[in-house]
Amino acid sequence: MRYVSTRGRAPALDFTDVLLVGLAADGGLYVPEAWPALPEGWDEPRPYAELATEVLWPYVEGSALDRPALARLVEEAYATFDHPDVCPLVEIEPGLCVVELFHGPTLAFKDVALQLVGRLFDHELARRGERATIVVATSGDTGSAAIAACVGRPNLDVVVLHPAGRVSEVQRRQMTTVDAPNVHNVAIEGTFDDCQDLLKALFADEDLRRRVGLSAMNSINWARVAAQVVYYVLAAAAAGPCEVAVPTGNFGNILAGWIARRSGAPIERLVIGSNRNDILTRWARTGELVRSEVVPTLSPSMDIQVSSNHERLLFELLGRDPRATAELMERFRAVGSVEAPVDPAFVAASLDDDATLEVIADLYRRTGYLADPHTAVGIGAARACRSDGGRDDLPLVCMATAHPAKFPDAVERATGVRPALPDHLADLHDRPERYEVLPADLDAVRAHVLACAAR
Repeated sequence: MRYVSTRGRAPALDFTDVLLVGLAADGGLYVPEAWPALPEGWDEPRPYAELATEVLWPYVEGSALDRPALARLVEEAYATFDHPDVCPLVEIEPGLCVVELFHGPTLAFKDVALQLVGRLFDHELARRGERATIVVATSGDTGSAAIAACVGRPNLDVVVLHPAGRVSEVQRRQMTTVDAPNVHNVAIEGTFDDCQDLLKALFADEDLRRRVGLSAMNSINWARVAAQVVYYVLAAAAAGPCEVAVPTGNFGNILAGWIARRSGAPIERLVIGSNRNDILTRWARTGELVRSEVVPTLSPSMDIQVSSNHERLLFELLGRDPRATAELMERFRAVGSVEAPVDPAFVAASLDDDATLEVIADLYRRTGYLADPHTAVGIGAARACRSDGGRDDLPLVCMATAHPAKFPDAVERATGVRPALPDHLADLHDRPERYEVLPADLDAVRAHVLACAAR
């Protein structure tokens, strides 16, 4: 398998090279040259790690990573989860299931990919005798998951940029209370989109990339998306033909569902769940991408107006034309508004905070299930879209992306129940925090990254 840039001006690479470079040198995102079909027997019951190895191998084949090493790293990654099924499918009520993606170390779906990606990085860097500096922009969950994947690893430093005051306290503390010499946290005075812009600007700096071995664990890194395809295959194997709802901001998670569908999983429709930052919902309904101001909400991981992974889908919808893709993305960045092709496999709805709280309350009242605000957005969007051409006879599967204890204030406000953190995080609020505060200024952030890599 070889990988090409969505903008067509970077060299084709194999899996391990794509893993380490993250963003393509031309500013594009790497995608496979062709989409492989699902492996034979994909829908047969098997342990999660075994399924993951089967699904991922076509994407890895031909690189320096052989199949036994992949299988070992996958097994080690998912041994860190506290549920034997890793990502269990749970029926909440007839016709509605959730895939609980929050049984990893940091209680959010990002662990499913990053526990593996961290090991892939360490394995490949050790093989090459190299060291890398991972820079991550986070809207809340990616940062702590990246830290958990990198902490103490001898070949990695990690610098995490989060928007100051725009993540939940639990999310922030999961990042800033980690005391390790290779972990560095920065609160950026701005929004997540500012953090993401800084990240992309750092990657555009060839001198910096060379000096610190710059790489990424955001979903701009192809390995993140590939690892997420697995749980969509698992869901379709367990539920059969279904509709899948995904709370999404940066489009990486739901893109993995699109890839699973493209590869043969019987996913009839993909439901985009947005909060008030609804650029993706408006795109799915109108074909227009119109950027607006980021609005803080109860589901902060989705407080995004520029969805990086959308470029990968637009590349496909533009007939894999890199020039057309680059022109569209450059026009969008310049004027903040473009017409873009739409895939009818996607439907979408958005919920404001009041509607999100009502979904949490209603679900708890009727079923006793506690959903975090992001999962509630996904479920609420799916319900709204059922009256918009959906099939009531198909099971509805929602990706439950975070443990309710990551957002205890919102859950308690809706239900009167304050979810407790698991035992390994029970003292989180008593741990000292360590982080820097920097302006959304490229020179300041660049200097900080250089300082962190030099320690």
